[in-house]
Amino acid sequence: MEQLNEVIKEMDLNQNIHLEDIPNIDLYMDQVIQLFEKTYNQSKRDETDKILTKTMINNYAKGKLLFPVKNKKYSKEHIMLLSLIYHLKGSLSIVDIKELLGGLNEEITTNDMELDRFYQSYLTIFDGNVESFTKELEVKGNAVHDQMQKFDKDTQYLEKLLLITSLVNMSNFYRKTAEKLVDSLKEKKQ
Repeated sequence: MEQLNEVIKEMDLNQNIHLEDIPNIDLYMDQVIQLFEKTYNQSKRDETDKILTKTMINNYAKGKLLFPVKNKKYSKEHIMLLSLIYHLKGSLSIVDIKELLGGLNEEITTNDMELDRFYQSYLTIFDGNVESFTKELEVKGNAVHDQMQKFDKDTQYLEKLLLITSLVNMSNFYRKTAEKLVDSLKEKKQ
């Protein structure tokens, strides 16, 4: 499926907020939103999608997904947490994200944790995941193509359908595994 290479290129999977992209000064909400829009603009499915809004940020703060903001300015740590939330919300519920990040927020506020080091580890693993995903997608595409050779007619639609169902299955497996791991964090607290 030659088209998969085009899809991967279009998705620009390497988009991320890197440590050097985050200013060393605290930012106002509008500046945070601009940073996210600029960085993740290519990931929009269509132009009307919003990457991050004032309402989202306020809801994350009210829901205690972020430690409190000082003087209406967001620190480097807030931006890193917002980036994590942005990526997590594609697969996990807000309740699960709150559970997952609760310990991290606590470490940041009570133990003066160096979030930079953790976030850099996250980015390194993210880059590895992009590489693994690209290779795995090629394997999946080839497996689907091989299965479609069993059909006698033009199978472009069926081939795409089979690939989509395969990708959704894998996505569900990963999401369910992540949910189980979040649940194990809850159990550990109790």
